[in-house]
Parts: sequence; structure tokens; C-alpha cells
Amino acid sequence: MHEYAQDAMTYVRNYGTPDLFITFTCNQKWTEIERELEPGQKPQDRHDIIARVFQQKLKVMMDVLTKYRVFGDTRCYMYSVEWQKRGLPHAHILIWLLNKLHSNEVDDIISAEIPDPVTDPHLHDIVTTQMVHGPCGALNLLSPCMADGKCTKRYPRPLVAETVTGNDGYPVYRRRSKEDNGRTIKVKVQNQEIEIGNEFIVPYCPLLSRIFETHANVESCHSAKSIKYLHKRQRHGCVWYCVGKCE
Repeated sequence: MHEYAQDAMTYVRNYGTPDLFITFTCNQKWTEIERELEPGQKPQDRHDIIARVFQQKLKVMMDVLTKYRVFGDTRCYMYSVEWQKRGLPHAHILIWLLNKLHSNEVDDIISAEIPDPVTDPHLHDIVTTQMVHGPCGALNLLSPCMADGKCTKRYPRPLVAETVTGNDGYPVYRRRSKEDNGRTIKVKVQNQEIEIGNEFIVPYCPLLSRIFETHANVESCHSAKSIKYLHKRQRHGCVWYCVGKCE
């Protein structure tokens, strides 16, 4: 792990901080998993199938990011894979782009809003089932993310009309309120139906969400904290790292 950490810091010294921080999570409802289950089996009964399918999906994800250049030419990358909590694997991916991502380009690739259910019902279904955090806070004090009365993931996020630069290396994404034409959805919390808006949407890339149909959190990142985050995760069940250079 120390060797990979040193490699990553070498990237920072030579190329600056990463441009994108992506968390790619396995979806146990992927068709490739469900069709391999025996009658009566659940995905959690077949960790071998989950691991193999996720490995193949992750390989495709890295090809999309590095070979197909959906965000432009990639200079280098690194990622770690973890199994924790619900038992589903997920990967934390850092991407360094050849051409740095500018603040006025963030909205072109990252959204933190509920899609239009009329013009894009497929994306709307993916986002509302995979990219909603909680709800937590005052709406659900019993949510697993709550500690001392506050959400450890800082939700609900502030509603803003435009994406602005944040103070911690991450931007404050555009999340329009209902009064500003922002959309809302109804979710069930403790057997009650409540209405929530963009304040609970996890940032995502519409293209990647359509391709992989799973929880794929995409963040514009300009902080070395993201590298420290990857390497401190080892004590929580990190399995392996991968560091690569595309130039």
C-alpha cells in the first residue's frame, strides 16, 4: 500500500491534483448476476458471481474512461476496490486528465439534479433508484449515515442555482429548488411517503449512469485529500489497488 501511495503522490507532483473522483458500486440487480442465480438463490448467496461480474464491469468502466476518452484524454489513473458493509464491492477511481477540467465545464459532465421523467425516463429511473442519498437529517433521524444528529455525508446539500467553486477542492453543484424549476420525487421513509428534491441527489455523470445502470458517484476533484482517502481505506477492507499511466 505504501508503494502505491508513493506512486500516487508522484502523479500529484508531476501532474497536479486529480480531476475526477468516481465511486463505482456493484448493482446486485444487474442482469448478468440475476441470470446466473439458481432458483431460490439471492445475490448475497453467490459472492463468486458478484465478484466476477463486478470485475468485468469495472474493466469496461476503465476502458470507457481511458480508451474511449469520454472525458477527454487521460494522463493517468488509480483505483482501489473494497468489500464492506452490505458485502457489495465498489471501486474508488481517480482520474488525471490531459486537459484539466475547468469550473465552467463541470455542468457538461456532472449533474446533481433529478432528470426529466418525460424526455429521459431511463435516466430518471436510474437516478431515482440508485443516486438518492437517504433521505436523512430531519426527515429520517434513524438513517445509518446519521451521527450526533447530523449526516456524516453532509446531506441534505444546499440548493443553488449555479455550480460554484467550493472551499474543499470540490464544487458546490447546481441543485435547483422546486421554486427554481427543480424537480422532486416521492420516497418512502418509515412507511410514510415524503417529497424530496435535488438536495438528496448524489452527483453523477448521465452518460456513465446510462451505460452501467448502477450507483456511480462522479465528482470534480481538485484536492490531494482524495488520494489520502483511497489509501486510508485499507483498514476498512480494501482488497487491492491499481495504478496506471496512459501517456
